[in-house]
Amino acid sequence: MVSLLQKGDLIDVLAPGSFIDEEENFQKGIEILKNWGLKINENNSLSKKFGYFAGDDSSRFEELEKAQNSKLIIFAKGGWGSARVLEKEPSWQHGLMLGFSDTCSLLLSKYSHGFIGSIHGPMVTGLFKEPEWSLERLRNLLFEGYVEDIRGIPLRGGKAKGEIIVSNLTIATFLIGTPHFPDCKGKIIIFEDINEDIYKIDRMLTYLRMTKTLTEIAGIGFGSFSNDSCDLEWKDLLKNCIIERLKEFDFPILFDLPIGHISGNACIPLGYYATLNGDDGILSIDTPF
Repeated sequence: MVSLLQKGDLIDVLAPGSFIDEEENFQKGIEILKNWGLKINENNSLSKKFGYFAGDDSSRFEELEKAQNSKLIIFAKGGWGSARVLEKEPSWQHGLMLGFSDTCSLLLSKYSHGFIGSIHGPMVTGLFKEPEWSLERLRNLLFEGYVEDIRGIPLRGGKAKGEIIVSNLTIATFLIGTPHFPDCKGKIIIFEDINEDIYKIDRMLTYLRMTKTLTEIAGIGFGSFSNDSCDLEWKDLLKNCIIERLKEFDFPILFDLPIGHISGNACIPLGYYATLNGDDGILSIDTPF
C-alpha cells in the first residue's frame, strides 16, 4: 500500500532527464514543499549537468534506484531523457512518485510493472505557477488521499468506468511495444501534450489506431495541448482532429480537461478507479489511497 505524507516526512527531488536551467523557479517550488512541512532531499539536482541531461544515464538511474523507498519522489522538471533510464530496468516499489511531461515514461513504467503510486501532476519547477486550487488539490492527494472532480468539454456522450491512466501523448506513443507501456483494455485514458503541430497529433492518434491501443479502452479524455489557451482556432482544429480520428469508436470522449502544460495542472493518480462522464463532462476519481 501507499503511505500518505505527514509533516516532517523526508522526500526526494530527482532530475531524471534534462538538467535544471530554472534555478529561481526550482527554489520557489522547494519553498512550497517546505511550507507544507516536508523535509527535502534535493540530491544536488541543481549542480548536475552532462550534455543536456542532469548527469549521465548511469548516475540518473542510480539516483532513481536509491530513492525507491522515499515517501515521495517528485521530479524537478520535464524536457527529455527520462526514458533513457528505463533501459536499465528500475527496481520499482510501491510509493508516491509525481511528475508529468517527459517523466510520464517513468510513471507509466511503474504502473505497467504492477506498482502503485504514480501521480500525473505538477513538478518542482512549475509549482509556483499553479493556482491555489491546484496546489490544494495536490496537497489533499498527498496528505489526505483524495481529489475533487474536474470538468472538461463533452465530445461524445456516455459513461465510462475503469482504472485511469494519464500520460503525455508523445511519450506514451513511443513506449508502445515496450514493457513500459500499460495494458489499456478497460481503462480510461487521458492524454496531454505541448505545442505539437496538428499533423503530429494526427500521426500519433493514427499510430494508436494502427496498434489497436484504443480498441478496448473504456473512455478517453484530452487535457491541454498548447500553452496558448486563447488560440481558439488551433483548439478547434485539435477538437476536429480528435473527433475524426476516433469517430468509429463508441466510448465517451472529454476535451479540454485542466491537465497538462498549463497553470492549473490537476493531479491525477494512475491506476485508480475513475468515472468519465461524456454527458456532463465530469471526471471523478474514487478515493485513491
